Amino acid sequence: MVVAGLTGGIASGKTMAANLFRELGAEVIDADVIARSVVEPGEDGLERVKACFGPDVLTADGHLDRARMAAQVFSNHDRLEKLNSILHPLIAAQIRSRLEDLRRAGFDGIVIVDVPLLFECGWQEMFDCTIVVYCEPAVQRNRLMERSALDAAQADARIASQMPLCEKKNRADFVIDNQDTVQNLRPAVADLYARLLATE
Repeated sequence: MVVAGLTGGIASGKTMAANLFRELGAEVIDADVIARSVVEPGEDGLERVKACFGPDVLTADGHLDRARMAAQVFSNHDRLEKLNSILHPLIAAQIRSRLEDLRRAGFDGIVIVDVPLLFECGWQEMFDCTIVVYCEPAVQRNRLMERSALDAAQADARIASQMPLCEKKNRADFVIDNQDTVQNLRPAVADLYARLLATE
């Protein structure tokens, strides 16, 4: 089993690459899905978030109000750090548990762990190798504004909350260039998948 940590920046195409790896036969663990699960009603993560940020971050039916939470943390570094200090240990524990389940089940293939903040969290040691999906900053900004209906200042604030893509690119074992379309991304992912299979 080869475990690869997949990361990138917001709107760099990381999720698209993860889906292509899944189509090729990889097992994909999505840290964003885990992050949502640890703040579901009744979960310890949600109780910790409420204790730290107050009941205003919850909806009327007791779920996390993601839009309100995002508005608080993306404009305030200290608040973002507080949120991350609550959620990241819970997310890491879930990732390790799922990897252990795959090992126990005898899975003998490629596992892609999709982690937006892989390097920011210092989680490189969890993986056999790291992959960054890269695009130029101007492409990233334009995609984010178009995808999420953000103005330039909002897009810049979200991008600034993450490590610059060029720095992630320099730290990664493998880089997938995603300047263009999925038609160009697909062969790049397929090539890397074949290389990972060859390392098993």
